[in-house]
Amino acid sequence: MAALTTPVPELTTTRDAILDAAERRFAARGFDGVSVREITAEAGLKNQASLYYHFANKQEIYEAALRRGVDAIIARLAEGAQTMRPARDSATVARDLDRVLDYLIDHSDVARLIQRAGQDESSLVRGIVARVVEPLYTLGVRVLADAGGPWTNDELPHVAAGLYHLIFGYFADASLLEAVLGEDLRGPAAIARQRQFLKSAVARLLGIDPRTVTLEEGERL
Repeated sequence: MAALTTPVPELTTTRDAILDAAERRFAARGFDGVSVREITAEAGLKNQASLYYHFANKQEIYEAALRRGVDAIIARLAEGAQTMRPARDSATVARDLDRVLDYLIDHSDVARLIQRAGQDESSLVRGIVARVVEPLYTLGVRVLADAGGPWTNDELPHVAAGLYHLIFGYFADASLLEAVLGEDLRGPAAIARQRQFLKSAVARLLGIDPRTVTLEEGERL
């Protein structure tokens, strides 16, 4: 008799569709500005019962969407931290930045979702942010400390905050910058320029000669 199989991929696909829709909606309008009905419709589900099979309520959807994005970034930084080369190694800087930037480019709403979550003053969202984002901050400070740059331990939290805005701010505020500058900042050419700039800027913050940073083909410092 043939063994029975369970259609697990279908369940995974539905859950991801819900989180994709939630990520887009919450990034644009925040927790209070989005309804479960809207997420259900955008995810292409026939009814809310399908959504509630995967998530108990809107809060659970929100936290799962935020955690998915943050955890993906943590995984990319943690991989670099585990294979850390000697202090202030230029190849490590370029490699880790490329991993994070590639993810933010492919998941364009993540940076806006994190930024909007940080601006929400409600106790519910602040509690979620504390649980989800704190591990990313802690890892970032540790990576900076391991890099052996010119900063003291007391200064590292400020450097970490500055790097967050430097890297994530470009994607979170792309619409604002485009309105001010009158140009497309999300096209391939603009992204390539930003990638090049970030490698140089982060290298300088870590006390590395930016001319030694490994670049992708076609990049120049």
